Amino acid sequence: MGPPRRLAEDIRQSLRSGIDTRGALSGQHACQSPPLRCWRKRGEFSQAIGVSRGGRTTKIHCMADARDRIVAVALTPGNIADITVAPLLLDALAPTRRLIAEKAYDADRLRDWLRERRIEAVIPGRATRSIVYPLNRKAYRRRNIIERMFGWLKNWRRIATRYDRLAVNYMAAIALVATVSQWLG
Repeated sequence: MGPPRRLAEDIRQSLRSGIDTRGALSGQHACQSPPLRCWRKRGEFSQAIGVSRGGRTTKIHCMADARDRIVAVALTPGNIADITVAPLLLDALAPTRRLIAEKAYDADRLRDWLRERRIEAVIPGRATRSIVYPLNRKAYRRRNIIERMFGWLKNWRRIATRYDRLAVNYMAAIALVATVSQWLG
């Protein structure tokens, strides 16, 4: 189950226009399931707030270059799977040689999608996977770049706790912090 079709279209459009300052969500989603209809009604879904085990959460999805700098960002509610946003972020970028990701991105659909575009998938397999894919361990060591990048973002209290109610304001804060700490510093 992926995000609603309108969510994917909104993310694509906002990524084409540069850093997503609209929060990747416009509030015009054609959600059919009752829980999503309730979120849209209260405005939480349109502001990238989802309910999960830990409470009300937001996920920041980022793509970084080899120098720890954010090159693409999207916000989704916390209960949307990480893997649903990966193709949208990759489409927004210039072609790349490889995608280094964690086990959460280990799915045959994503691997096939990457293979079609001649992108090397450096993704470790889940423990329950029956088909074992080879892993370029030397390349996978560079995944710490994205972890460090998130660590630097979360050093800013405003980003770590999300004080902002509006997704637009939160995305603006992320863009400002990323610019100051990664592009200018």
